[in-house]
Amino acid sequence: MTAETSQTLDRGLRVLKLLADTDHGLTVTELSNKLGVNRTVVYRLLATLEQHALVRRDLGGRARVGLGVLRLGRQVHPLVREAALPALRSLAEDIGATAHLTLVDGTEALAVAVVEPSWTDYHVAYRAGFRHPLDRGAAGRAILAARRQGLGEPGYMLTQGELEAGASGAAAPLLGVTGVEGSVGVVMLADAVPERVGPRVVDAAREVAEALR
Repeated sequence: MTAETSQTLDRGLRVLKLLADTDHGLTVTELSNKLGVNRTVVYRLLATLEQHALVRRDLGGRARVGLGVLRLGRQVHPLVREAALPALRSLAEDIGATAHLTLVDGTEALAVAVVEPSWTDYHVAYRAGFRHPLDRGAAGRAILAARRQGLGEPGYMLTQGELEAGASGAAAPLLGVTGVEGSVGVVMLADAVPERVGPRVVDAAREVAEALR
C-alpha cells in the first residue's frame, strides 16, 4: 500500500474478488485466512458491503456476491461495446458478414454489440440482445473451449446451422482480459465458412482484447 491508496477499500475490493471466484461462498474464517486479517476486520468489511447490496450472507453464514453487483455490471456492457465497435466494424466490412461481440451472461451467450456490413446485398439479421445457450453456436463454443483451454490451433470455432438454418458462424474467444469472458465472431448465409474468415476473426478478437485491457 502507498500513501495515496486506501487499505480499507483495497480489502473490500479483495473480498469482492474472492467471492466472485467461488460458487459456494466463503465463511468469515475463510475470508480472514485468505486476506490475512482478523475476523473483526472481515465482519466490518462484510457489514459495509452488505449495506450497499454488494454482498449477502446465507442462512449458514457464508458470504456471497450480492445483487448490487448486477447493477454495476449493467454499466459495463456499454463500455465494452464502445471499445469493441472499431474492430467489429472493420471485421464486418472486410468479410461482408455480420460481426458481433458476445459475452457470457449466466449460462447463456449474450450478443452485446453487432455491426452489419454496409456493402452487401443481404446478410444475416443478428441483433444486440440476442441470447443462446453457450453450447450452441460458434460464439458460445469458442468461449467454452477457452474455458477448457482446449481451443488450440487454429484458435477459432466454426459452426453451421446451429442457431439458424442456412447460416454459418466463426468465432474466437477474448483472451487475457480480466473480468470479461466473451468472443468475437461473424455469422453469414453460407453452407461453409470461407477459409480466410477464421484467422480474420482471431485478429479481430485480439484487437478487441487489446482495446479492453
